Amino acid sequence: MKHLLSIEELAPQELRQLVDLAVEMKNGRGNHAEQPLAGQTWAMIFTKSSTRTRVSFEVGIRELGGSPMFLSKNDIQLGRGEPIKDTARVLGRMVHGCVIRTFAQQDVVDFSEFGNIPTINALTDDEHPCQILADLLTVREKLGSIEGKRVAFVGDGFSNMSISWMWAAKHLANFELVLAGPAEHLPPADFLEKLDAPNVKVTTDVAEAAKGCHAINTDVWLSMGQEGQEEKEARFSGYQVNSDLMALADPEAIVLHCLPAYRGKEITEDVLEAHADTIFTQAENRLHAQKAVLATLANHWA
Repeated sequence: MKHLLSIEELAPQELRQLVDLAVEMKNGRGNHAEQPLAGQTWAMIFTKSSTRTRVSFEVGIRELGGSPMFLSKNDIQLGRGEPIKDTARVLGRMVHGCVIRTFAQQDVVDFSEFGNIPTINALTDDEHPCQILADLLTVREKLGSIEGKRVAFVGDGFSNMSISWMWAAKHLANFELVLAGPAEHLPPADFLEKLDAPNVKVTTDVAEAAKGCHAINTDVWLSMGQEGQEEKEARFSGYQVNSDLMALADPEAIVLHCLPAYRGKEITEDVLEAHADTIFTQAENRLHAQKAVLATLANHWA
């Protein structure tokens, strides 16, 4: 694995190996025998705000022996219109890797091409690969394995989170993924044809999606940059993760939320608090999953 740009581009074996390594990273935290980023400086270019992504990457880079360099869009010339390929050419001669959290997926792709250093997608409008790795680690911890499980994604069925989950289901092919949301926010036919994953199903019937599920996953209805779109938000009013919906799931079902959560919108206060241990373990697992990515890339480029 040369870069982590998307779940789509990962080979199934690479996806499994990253989750396996994340387990090792979590179990061995504080006692890592190797420091694969020793002597390295990794740039972190964030044009979107962040709590979990920034903290987990900064801590992870340090724990693997490296030094993080945080760069907001206002810190560098990207904020004044410099092309991403020029920024990549400069940083590629000075730092050892780059973590990018931005809007356009093409920016991450272009950086990887022109920077010639390991590049990690820390979230774009198209995919959120690091979060999916943390989610898969959480499912393994809480349910033993994702194999044979039924996972529901409730809300925006064609967001960066749901898209990454669909590619994970395609690659692993050992669990059922059901996306439930308004018709306007489900994957279009051409995407599903490209995906070609019979274990991925879509529906507007949230009750049908939740029935017998082992994990119910949700996210904010409005992604960053979509704030104030009341018309879009109103379409999701029937797709809230609440106690009535949970009653349809498996009795031992877990709830996943990548956070931040807007209580009373996509999830109710009581359901979030009842599943807080899982949700905040999921947040912690960003650290371990990303350390697995960092170590894998560092070893590839060594």
